[in-house]
Amino acid sequence: MSLESRGARALGRGVPPSMASSANSSNPPSASASKTKTKKKHFVSQKVSVFRAGNPLLSVFMWGVNHSINELTHVPAPVMLLPDDFKANSKIKVNNHLFNKENLPSNFKFKEYCPQVFRNLRERFGVDDLDYQISLTRHAPYSEGNVRSSMLFHRSYDRRHVIKQISSEDVADMHSFLSDYHQYVVNCHGNTLLPQFLGMYRLSADSEDTYMLVMRNVFSHRLTIHRKYDLKGSLVSREASDKEKVKELPTLKDMDFLNVNQKLFVEQAEKALFMEKMRRDVEFLTRLKIMDYSLLLGIHEVWRLEGEEEGEEERPRPGVGAGTGVSAMVAAPSASSSGQATGEEDNNNLGLMPHMYGQSPESPGTLLGKGPGLGDGLSVLDVYAVHSSDCSPRAEVYFMGLIDILTQYDTKKKAAHAAKTVKHGAGAEISTVNPEQYAKRFMDFIANIFA
Repeated sequence: MSLESRGARALGRGVPPSMASSANSSNPPSASASKTKTKKKHFVSQKVSVFRAGNPLLSVFMWGVNHSINELTHVPAPVMLLPDDFKANSKIKVNNHLFNKENLPSNFKFKEYCPQVFRNLRERFGVDDLDYQISLTRHAPYSEGNVRSSMLFHRSYDRRHVIKQISSEDVADMHSFLSDYHQYVVNCHGNTLLPQFLGMYRLSADSEDTYMLVMRNVFSHRLTIHRKYDLKGSLVSREASDKEKVKELPTLKDMDFLNVNQKLFVEQAEKALFMEKMRRDVEFLTRLKIMDYSLLLGIHEVWRLEGEEEGEEERPRPGVGAGTGVSAMVAAPSASSSGQATGEEDNNNLGLMPHMYGQSPESPGTLLGKGPGLGDGLSVLDVYAVHSSDCSPRAEVYFMGLIDILTQYDTKKKAAHAAKTVKHGAGAEISTVNPEQYAKRFMDFIANIFA
């Protein structure tokens, strides 16, 4: 879709006038148009559509998502998806624009993959398009990864969505996986522990392509995560490094979980529901020959913050030593402090809840008793949450979801399996095994994380 084809409608669709004018630069402006432009000299009203981020690529991402959702509002949702919808894409090319030049590259392209499919998935996961648009564009996402890493993570300013930078190979894998994934989501009515994929995009600037995949955040957008684990059910090379452990919120692994005798305390009925959901999801992944996935586990310690509110001294946390570097509060950086956004609005002007970043004067115990939706007052947005049982030594909330589900057991993985078997022995609990063996070992391990 070229900019020329959109020029006539640009002003009515939220595209800045200077971008639209570049498509019609061959037509000299009329005297009346010139007069009108002179009379209205205020472009201040356009600042609501300015996408400011320290990284120009994020500005392109924000501009593109805003444009895409605006376009979809003018297209009726199909009654049913067709095979061509899983191959479709929409794209726009912007050349030599004069609007917001300090934040957007002069020339860029934005492409959305399978727009109707992801629109349908958002609906099935209960994500409103307007909420999705606001979450990703009102303020710049903040970085979750090392800038030197080839795979970067960002979170939306309200912490509801995760934006993962992926490779072109991952895009191809998503295309081959998407039809089966969509059908599975339809069959289970969106009741799954699998990642909730909400959009996939390509950003092109300075002759480089960058691919972004948007998912719902497994963790809460309002409750602080105090401990985090990535669990595969493998024991070989599955311990966090010393460098990782000193981080503010380290990603601990299987051996870390076992070494501290960590256990999750949930009601038997909750455990049964969770394990049944997990079993269905793992069977689906096994049928598609997918392996190497993980259970992402985040633990919110309600008891800790309640104790702090009462002025008590901090009690020791089970399984976390003094050297882990986990702070009492892992607050998401505000847009102004993240070094990426330069907008003039602060968080209190963005419609955020006062306790969005763990700064509420109210205790989490009170907050958990407030909201509508899931049991124990958890927010309806916390679809991966399970509250600890009454018999738990301490009040906690567990957030659990499957991640990294695009790895197939192909020739490369088979070779890795052979190499690791030679190195560690045939009986070693290595991560690279065939999907059936991986699924069984994974399910056995997860069943034992509960008390």
